[in-house]
Amino acid sequence: MSLFNIFNVSGSGMTAQSVRLNTTASNIANADSVSSSVDKTYRARHPVFEAEMAKAASQQQASTAVSVRGIVESDKPLQKEYAPDHPLADTDGYIYKPNVNVMEEMADMISASRSYQMNAQVADAAKSMLQQTLRMGK
Repeated sequence: MSLFNIFNVSGSGMTAQSVRLNTTASNIANADSVSSSVDKTYRARHPVFEAEMAKAASQQQASTAVSVRGIVESDKPLQKEYAPDHPLADTDGYIYKPNVNVMEEMADMISASRSYQMNAQVADAAKSMLQQTLRMGK
């Protein structure tokens, strides 16, 4: 594996973790939102990652980049709360809250942040190795 490929892999990892951080932040920001119907209620979103294994297998590479395949909504049940005095209550007196678990989202945010940091450190280490290699050629 060349040192230049390391930048490709770590860069794709940083991009993927950035998407993960953004979706987690969106989930946390909408955790306390309220709606009057199931259809309008915010649902937790999570990115789906895909390793580019087909490219790696065809080129016999030891490293693979990662890409964001898409963002999916969680299928966990929404929180239904009886609050007949709430201005957004439906005809039966219920309001609907998102299926966001803030504790899980915080753990996911820490994990994504650490993964981003590790990819940045890998890119920095590769940069240092390339600089030292260039110095040896002088």
